[in-house]
Amino acid sequence: MNIFSNLLNLFSIQKKQQAIQLGATAVLLLIFSASAIAQNSGVLATTDDSLRGSITAERGWWDVVYYNLNVTIQPEDSSITGYNNITYRVTKEPKRMQIDLQDPLNIDQIKQNGQTLDYNRAKNSYAYMVDMPDNLKRDSLYTISVYYQGKPKVAENAPWDGGFVWAQDSLGNHWIATANQGLGASVWWPNKDHQSAEPDSMSINITVPDEIKNVSNGRLRDTTQHDNGMTTWHWFVSNPINNYNIAVNAGNYVNFKDTYEGKNGKLDLSYWVLEHNLEKAKEQFQQVKPMMQCFEDWFGPYPFYEDSFKLVETPHLGMEHQSAVAYGNGYQNGYKGTDLSGSGWGLKWDFIIIHEAGHEWWGNNITTNDVADMWIHEGFTSYSESIYTECQFGKDAAGEYTRGLRDRIQNKEPITGKYGLNNEGSGDMYYKAHNMLHMIRQIVDNDSTWKNILRGIQKEFRHQIVTADQIERYIIEQSGKDLDDVFDQYVHYADIPTFQYYIKNDVLFYRWKADVDHFDMPLKVTLTDGSYTFIYPSSDRWKRSNLSLENTNDFKIDKDFYVNTDSVSAR
Repeated sequence: MNIFSNLLNLFSIQKKQQAIQLGATAVLLLIFSASAIAQNSGVLATTDDSLRGSITAERGWWDVVYYNLNVTIQPEDSSITGYNNITYRVTKEPKRMQIDLQDPLNIDQIKQNGQTLDYNRAKNSYAYMVDMPDNLKRDSLYTISVYYQGKPKVAENAPWDGGFVWAQDSLGNHWIATANQGLGASVWWPNKDHQSAEPDSMSINITVPDEIKNVSNGRLRDTTQHDNGMTTWHWFVSNPINNYNIAVNAGNYVNFKDTYEGKNGKLDLSYWVLEHNLEKAKEQFQQVKPMMQCFEDWFGPYPFYEDSFKLVETPHLGMEHQSAVAYGNGYQNGYKGTDLSGSGWGLKWDFIIIHEAGHEWWGNNITTNDVADMWIHEGFTSYSESIYTECQFGKDAAGEYTRGLRDRIQNKEPITGKYGLNNEGSGDMYYKAHNMLHMIRQIVDNDSTWKNILRGIQKEFRHQIVTADQIERYIIEQSGKDLDDVFDQYVHYADIPTFQYYIKNDVLFYRWKADVDHFDMPLKVTLTDGSYTFIYPSSDRWKRSNLSLENTNDFKIDKDFYVNTDSVSAR
């Protein structure tokens, strides 16, 4: 999405305007305009936000094809040195190239085909603008090399506050990790730092002291031991991958392996844990196979068979690093030993294993173009916790778990952010979107259809960059249900709809109160004793249905519908 479209999105909840090509001067002017408008909209945006969150002219003419990342880590002084060979395809008329790298790291040199290229840093930004050679041809591949060094930002509270984690395990060994979702991968390596910019494959070569091992994404191809007491660990990812998923995990690890016979054949399972936690890991990680069985049944095949599935113990709580899921939940069930739902069901399984692995389907296999649509990642993944609960303990248990999360929803801000400004929606994107999806399942009213929709999303958009609108359209088309108002209200507004009703002379009178004009959404209620029936309220007018209840005080609204209720005085 270009800058002009981003400005339009600040005035409207309608998404994804058509791209308009702008010159470099116009881009800079619009950046400042976007910042000003965003502030008036309640979003404190900076030049960095605009450069990071949008496809600028300096980003729009080239696509990333392949990264060859090489980084040497020195834990003694918390520094790194390295270079990234970026293979790219020219898709439009070349301009300057935007490469992102955050303070306090510095780029030392940029080269292409042996030629040193000039560059400068955009004002008040971590975007570097590179002067490219004149002879670049459209549809051709080139490789640019970016050399850099410094002491990367230290994560004070990973994974929420991202950067490098320089820790020690309980035995005093170095224990190092990266976590940078939201903050951006450019906090520790130079790249095209936009969520839509996924390479087709990637080589990750991390050099660490001999006494620790590094585990990154994909499969380990080789190790190279050097004379200076350092070893390089060569990992290769053969599938498209998000920048923020690329990870360093270095520690006193031991590795144990298993296999899972899945829908696409044998899936290699590999676990890297601190040596003194080996036995605990062997016990706790038995949850992986039933998780795989459940998710493959509901969502389709694990998306990255070629790269295997790994759990890696980390000094932070966890993160959905593709094919190398970070695990730091202390080998206990629940979320750090607690049940987020308060229902009791959340203590029956390890939250980090289930949630972060769920992201392999929702976030890694399908990835949103803009972080404003992150509810697709987090909402569907949160919902996968309910699916796993259903697989293990039944549908009623899953419903109880889902409803128990409602107390954590604030409904103060929309779960959709501002487009083009590196702006996510509110934290309600987890539990509110989860409950919305659970409710849509009730509206679809056919579990076979609902399961096929979830599988279909994964198949239709496999390894693709998507918009929320695409996912919404797919659900609407495949379900045959008119869900436009549902998505609009729950995704674009802070509040949820209120079902207003009163009962008079055994007649139920009802309507919706909502932000969306002419809001329509079906609802299940008890018109007769012992069963729920669909009614079709509207916000336009009061409707009525006859009741056949022995006692009208027994009138109920299906608790799996996430709505407010208001019993008003009879009219």
